[in-house]
Amino acid sequence: MFQKQSDEGYISAVPGISQKTIVYGEKTLMAEFLLKKDSRLPKHSHPHEQTGYLVKGRICLSIGSDTYDVTPGDSWCIPGGVEHSADIFEDSVAVEVFSPVRADYLPKKSD
Repeated sequence: MFQKQSDEGYISAVPGISQKTIVYGEKTLMAEFLLKKDSRLPKHSHPHEQTGYLVKGRICLSIGSDTYDVTPGDSWCIPGGVEHSADIFEDSVAVEVFSPVRADYLPKKSD
């Protein structure tokens, strides 16, 4: 699968956070997140392993009982089933990969 860059296709995950699936295969799915300053990703968990990279901005990422001040170029890996959350300090962009593929992030097929 190959995907050209596009500014279309973002959906609101929670207030201030938009997500777009960039590309996916049989075992992984890559998504881009646009994170607005002062928004919050509530604490949650899912069975998917999640690796990420902060492209721009600044966030505070909590993984389990650990907290990280994340700046551009920093990366992370969240094991499946571990609670995590984020506070967004600046407008930010993150790219994350999920394994296995998150069915809820697959693009909706048009009729």
